[in-house]
Formats: sequence, C-alpha cells, structure tokens
Amino acid sequence: MRRLLLLASLALAAPPALAQGLVTERTLSAALAHEAVAAAVEACAGRGHRVTAAVVDRSGILRALLRADGAGPHTVASARAKAYTSASMRAGTSQILETVRTNPGAARLPDIEGFLVVGGGLPIRVGDEVVGAIGVGGAPGGNLDDQCAEAGIARIRDRLG
Repeated sequence: MRRLLLLASLALAAPPALAQGLVTERTLSAALAHEAVAAAVEACAGRGHRVTAAVVDRSGILRALLRADGAGPHTVASARAKAYTSASMRAGTSQILETVRTNPGAARLPDIEGFLVVGGGLPIRVGDEVVGAIGVGGAPGGNLDDQCAEAGIARIRDRLG
C-alpha cells in the first residue's frame, strides 16, 4: 500500500519543467520585422528579382510580409514556409537542405507540414538566441534568396538585443 501511495504521489507531481514558473522569451518587434522584409525585397529588386519576404517570430508566427510588385503569387507561401522552417529548426534552410541530402536520418524533414527545405530562410539571432526568422522566395535560386534574406537581417542587426 505504501508503495502504491508513493507511485501515486510521483504521478501527480508536476514535471520539473512545469514547476519552474513563467518563461520569458524575446522576439522581434513588428517594426523591426517590417523593416527587415522591406530591406530584403529592396535588395532583390536591386538585383532584378521580384520576390516576397516574410518574417516570423521565434515560434514561426507571421510578423510581417511584403510581396514586391510583379512577384509571383507562389512566392507568398514560399517565403512564409522558409521563414517558418528556419525558425522551427533554428537554422538556415540551405543548411537544412544540405543535412537532408547527406544525413539519411533527416531525409523525412521535408515531409513535416509547413516546412519548405530550399534556400532562402535564415534565423534572426541575438547572440545564440533565435528571436525570429526571415524567408525570401522568388529569386532564381535559393542562394540568391539567401542573399536577400541576409540583407534584411543586416538592415536591423544593430538594433537587435
């Protein structure tokens, strides 16, 4: 009987993670998110590419989206999915793509609902902490989308943290 009571009390106890109280997380402001998408779209336009850029918060929730004049309608979903994938995995989508190609254990990552494993998604970091992510879709190649995403982050980098 005593053993049964001990097991019952352990089962009812809160898991250690829940017993800690509140968690404070930093995330991008709407103003910085809008600035980053504008800078990414502008960088691609300067190279002759009509794209869409999306910024999500650390949880993958959309904060800002900008579709350039003439950008294909598919670029909206692609930019959003790249940003979501990057925020979720805490890595760039080009890096994730390479992992999928070289690691059989990661081969099913593209099957996760909402993921898009092609270049163009980058995490936005403050130190080692991911506070959001940016995705760009529409340039003729993931490496070019990456460059425009980098320009979006560069525009706001000095105000992160």
